[in-house]
Amino acid sequence: MSLHAEAAQAALEDAGLRAGDIDGVLCAYSLSEPHLMLSSVFCEYFGIRPSYSAAVQAGGATACATIMQAAALVSAGVCRHVLAVCGDNRLTGMSRDGAVAALSEVGHPQFERPFGISIPAAYGLVARRYMHEWGVTPEHLAGVAVAHRAHARRNPKAQARDPLSLEQAMAGRLIADPLRLFDCCLISDGGAAVVVSAADTVADRPSRPVSILGYGQMNTHEHVIGMPTLTEFGCKQSSAQAFAMAGLTPADVDVAEIYDSFTITLLAELESIGFFKKGEAGPAVLEGALDLGGVLPCNTHGGLLSYGHSGAAGGMFHVVEAVRQLRGQAEGRQVDGAEVAFVHGDGGILSAHCSLVLGRA
Repeated sequence: MSLHAEAAQAALEDAGLRAGDIDGVLCAYSLSEPHLMLSSVFCEYFGIRPSYSAAVQAGGATACATIMQAAALVSAGVCRHVLAVCGDNRLTGMSRDGAVAALSEVGHPQFERPFGISIPAAYGLVARRYMHEWGVTPEHLAGVAVAHRAHARRNPKAQARDPLSLEQAMAGRLIADPLRLFDCCLISDGGAAVVVSAADTVADRPSRPVSILGYGQMNTHEHVIGMPTLTEFGCKQSSAQAFAMAGLTPADVDVAEIYDSFTITLLAELESIGFFKKGEAGPAVLEGALDLGGVLPCNTHGGLLSYGHSGAAGGMFHVVEAVRQLRGQAEGRQVDGAEVAFVHGDGGILSAHCSLVLGRA
């Protein structure tokens, strides 16, 4: 709760609002401190009584989903200022066994869990199929990790800032074939929060506002046995919805912040969304496509792979970084002239997808 409160207070100060101005709260979920009504627990802890309060659970898509829901609440006139807040202390608040036990619940209780499936193993299945279908190589996967570490090294708040070479990434210990240590996201403590306000309230705010131009969501399955395919994912539909609402295309995006729970997650989503054709994202990454001067600067804070992954807050880190980029506040990792940002989160085993298109106001 202290992570929630610290992030919420920082967001309010950034927006020039008082706690009493918030009339809507959307909270995520927590593995270290779970509760059936976590949003109510947070509001009580933070000392506010908003007219609308709800908790959202969509795995890694949760943060983007709260922004989408907040925008809908504001557009409908239900709320004027919605606080979307996430936080978890998975690194210090959970034992190793506890973390493994909590995350193993994603498997189907009858057809998957008895056979010992894990989240890395499930994504390993996706990676292996992608290698078979589209020629992805271990070098392509490692290239994603290296690109993210390069971004993280420019970010003083990143959890992992040691140099990482392609050779080191490829030599990491095997976690779930073909995924190695640096193909997997970090486990972190952290919190993040965003305020979504009605457009007519932002004129006098101390910070430059960012516009929500479009959003979309798609859910295709929950368990691996229910996946329609191992190479096409719901981000294709969710991003198409978001771009259509915004009246833009992937070619209009200046900076992208896309969920990267594993290196294969990002490669697969880059192609399903339409930034690259099938089989082309991996080679493009090795050529510097995701770097600051590349064709698509991506996860400029370091992403889940190097900045940190605090559950639902991990996805909110992507939103916060997009806002900073559009405001020109990303300092040493700033993308020059960034006016349009794309943010995407996915939950489960590429199960639930939510996409946002943000613009510089």
